[in-house]
Amino acid sequence: MTDSARSLSDSFASVPVPKDAGFWRTMFAFVGPGWLVAVGYMDPGNWATDIAGGSAFGYTLLSVVLCSNLMAIVLQSLAARLGIGAGLDLAQACRANTSRPVNWALWALAEVAIIACDLAEVLGTAIALKLLFGLPLLYGVVLTVLDVFLILALQRYGFRKLEAFIGALLIVIAICFGFELVWANPDWAAAAGGLIPRPEIVTDPAKLYIAIGILGATVMPHNLYLHSSIVQTRAYEAGERERRRALTLATIDSTVALGLAFFINAAILILAAAAFHVAGRTDVADIEQAHELLAPMLGVGAAGVVFAIALLASGQNSTVTGTLAGQIVMEGFLNIRLPVWLRRLVTRAIAIVPAVVVVGMSGEGGATNLLVLSQVVLSLQLPFAVIPLVLLTGNRRVMGAFVAPRWLIALAWAIAAVIVALNGYLLWGTVAG
Repeated sequence: MTDSARSLSDSFASVPVPKDAGFWRTMFAFVGPGWLVAVGYMDPGNWATDIAGGSAFGYTLLSVVLCSNLMAIVLQSLAARLGIGAGLDLAQACRANTSRPVNWALWALAEVAIIACDLAEVLGTAIALKLLFGLPLLYGVVLTVLDVFLILALQRYGFRKLEAFIGALLIVIAICFGFELVWANPDWAAAAGGLIPRPEIVTDPAKLYIAIGILGATVMPHNLYLHSSIVQTRAYEAGERERRRALTLATIDSTVALGLAFFINAAILILAAAAFHVAGRTDVADIEQAHELLAPMLGVGAAGVVFAIALLASGQNSTVTGTLAGQIVMEGFLNIRLPVWLRRLVTRAIAIVPAVVVVGMSGEGGATNLLVLSQVVLSLQLPFAVIPLVLLTGNRRVMGAFVAPRWLIALAWAIAAVIVALNGYLLWGTVAG
């Protein structure tokens, strides 16, 4: 494969991996891609679904957060396997192994997912700007176009610096929610009970809608494309032994990072349950409403400010990874290489239009409903990323010696079946009223 055909060619094999070094030093060289992937599992879309679920149903949907996170760990390990074992990102592998009509269809669906994800980033960042600085939501939506210049500035300093920036913001988010949980003082026994799945989640349409939103917000389709590409930023030797070690370390990296993502998602839902549901405020499904109520209900004046800071950090982090995913999808499926600034402007413009329309027509209260809807759209698109991933990583012709073991493929197919079944049930329920 020529350099120009490499996934993210400017960053391919740009992060050196020390030779004959100890485990921890080598592990440190592989830390980074997993944290970029974890960003997508705690973006503003997660906030909307987790707050809605926690305030309405208490700790019940914690089991959905946990199951979604475990699904994500399995699927992201397959994405890393594809990138390292086949040397292709998911978009490239689809283009190389499907017919042109199928390839175009998968590309279109992937673009829909990225637009839905970008819509969540736009609204989340705009809401955070309003909460912190009083900026009207409509102006904040338009202002998010400036994120393009943030991406360009970060990429000038190299991929490792970009990973450090992401990691710093993740730490900020984790610290913020650590404080929030201390102030909320939740019922930890009840929270632990919420980790056990209950049949009512599937049988109750209201719970199922939020549950699928959580699934869509947690297992992000664009992350599968992203991860299969950015694991190739490490400069390791091409031998089978070295690649197997790279796969092991990349899987550890993503698993640990997704553990942090689970903590933050669970913290948001637990905070909503402890602050709102327990007090009888089961109607809180709006990020702004949650921000306004946190300080008086927790009795801590700083609670709202800390909440808004974490939201802003989340939106900015998601902006970076969403841009990379969009670049990977377009280059991989279509073999078209646009300047990053142009690609970002196009994606952001498409996301801004529905946000401006909704905010302009229904007022600022419609923003959270649009956030939740964007996550359901992501979940509906998810099978069209998961199924090709499982098919490709289980294909020895594509993967060679790195073909996924049968038990892993069986587990991945079970996950895919659950995702398809839940999405089908949601569509049937929507059509049937």
